[in-house]
Amino acid sequence: MPPTENVRSLVEQNIKDNPVMVFSKTTCGFCSKVKSLFDELKVTYKALEINQLENSAEVQSVLLEVSGQQTVPNVYIKGRHLGGCDATFKAHSEGLLLKMIEAPSSTHEYEYDLIVIGGGSGGLAASKRASELGKKVAVCDFVQPTPKGVSWGLGGTCVNVGCIPKKLMHQASMLGKSIEDAKSFGWQLTSEPVKNKWEGMVEAVQNYIGSLNWGYRVQLREKKVNYVNAYAKFEDQHTITTVNRRGKETKMTADKFIVAVGERPRYPDIPGAKEHCITSDDLFSLPYCPGKTLVIGASYVALECAGFLKGIGLDVTVMVRSIFLRGFDQQMADKAAGYMEKEGVQFLRRCVPVKIEQVEAGEPGLLRVTGKMTENGEEVTGDYNTVILAIGRDSVTKTIGLDKINVQVSKNGKVPVNDYDQTNVENIFCIGDNGEGKPELTPVAIHAGRLLSERLYGGSTLKCDYEGVPTTVFTPLEYSCCGLSEEAAIAKYGEDNLEVYHTNVWPLEWSVPGHDNNTCYVKAITNKLDSERVIGLHYLGPNAGEVMQGFAAAMKCGITKAQLDQTIGIHPTTAELFTTLNVTKRSGAAIDQSGC
Repeated sequence: MPPTENVRSLVEQNIKDNPVMVFSKTTCGFCSKVKSLFDELKVTYKALEINQLENSAEVQSVLLEVSGQQTVPNVYIKGRHLGGCDATFKAHSEGLLLKMIEAPSSTHEYEYDLIVIGGGSGGLAASKRASELGKKVAVCDFVQPTPKGVSWGLGGTCVNVGCIPKKLMHQASMLGKSIEDAKSFGWQLTSEPVKNKWEGMVEAVQNYIGSLNWGYRVQLREKKVNYVNAYAKFEDQHTITTVNRRGKETKMTADKFIVAVGERPRYPDIPGAKEHCITSDDLFSLPYCPGKTLVIGASYVALECAGFLKGIGLDVTVMVRSIFLRGFDQQMADKAAGYMEKEGVQFLRRCVPVKIEQVEAGEPGLLRVTGKMTENGEEVTGDYNTVILAIGRDSVTKTIGLDKINVQVSKNGKVPVNDYDQTNVENIFCIGDNGEGKPELTPVAIHAGRLLSERLYGGSTLKCDYEGVPTTVFTPLEYSCCGLSEEAAIAKYGEDNLEVYHTNVWPLEWSVPGHDNNTCYVKAITNKLDSERVIGLHYLGPNAGEVMQGFAAAMKCGITKAQLDQTIGIHPTTAELFTTLNVTKRSGAAIDQSGC
């Protein structure tokens, strides 16, 4: 039998009227622990002993509806659901329980304490943590379709059209390489060439992404975060209007907002770009094999996509305007691109596109690309089945009404923030790719989002450290780095104050198949003015991200070259080369490898 209105009113009124409310049972040991904790902390609370009520089953049914939790103890702080015994003691152990109880209540009546605009990695992390801290939270997320009509589910760029599908397709291409290497190790393969089935790969990748989309929705529901699948725009400092895919408008109010809307691929202002080209937003769910492909751009997105497409057996050309991997160490960038060229990727250097025309329709069809050489203005043309644009990404901040509330936005769409991720408007915060000068990396957004919510609602003062963030470019030969590039280190400290140690690397697993023994490379940049503290680590080779992660932790602790030298390596690995570096660039000594 459904609960009566009187029972519902009893539960809701108790939650509203009591700053600390415990729904309890006298027979429950966990309830006794929670009440004893509040007694010990001298916290005034009300305990409603459900087992002493005639309608206890109805009360627990209402609790399930309003909190998602039927069991006791069921604890509320200032009207917000905290959870049971474990959640209460966890908040206490983290020093957050009393801060939640003592925090001043808002003087305004808003629908939410916090609304996060953007359902990517940073937005989800911030929203879930704020809800865990007892706040009423909503996440607004809506994906505007690409010019080709592609959209996706909850989770943002990384999950849907970025890190996750990119790494999986990179893995697919690496498996093809491993199959070839297996012959050298005695594996007897059939005489037929191994081929990749594009449709099968895409289906497998999209199935996994779909499971992640669903998982994020479940997590938000479990954390009691309201997920609103609608496009949000600011009306005033505390109000947004959301528009869902049916065009229905809804106003929502909140005390604070976090902007985390991310970025989308940039299109060049040339004929045929939006009509005929695709971007990484389209590639990972493309229902047909792209065939002969031109990738325009030299960003990490461009090189990663070109690399795995070549790895699965396609004809791939990359059109490069100037340099590879702008913002990364240029020696390493050139080495990564050089390996790709050796593996068969063609590069059209010093060239920009001026026109894309459709020659034949189809899936894929045929496109004619006209480019112009930047040095002499000469025009070049080529025919390709697919053209992928990867010339950069733009923040999606200019269409969400920030101008209405006077939030400062730079020309590039980035939002200037202070050390606490706060914009120039006191109740508006910004994290992730949209923050000006912040690393555009998923783990950074997640970390920043969690810390921001803990500062806003948990009494924390800990700021996100945006320096020394490790990252990996998943080119066919992976490149990982942490700290400064050699160019940035020279600019900051002066070349004479640096010592750069380096060596080529010959992975043992490359020896039997006969791969080149001097392609992989390691270098460590140290500051001679600070006890040769390591300020930049760079590695080009297999499993680069796995290798760099541990060294990034060491750099966070301030590791010096002497401490690297004192570290015993794991043999035989490529990572051990970091512990045996003894040749400086300055010396000009040989760094070739001939064995382990």
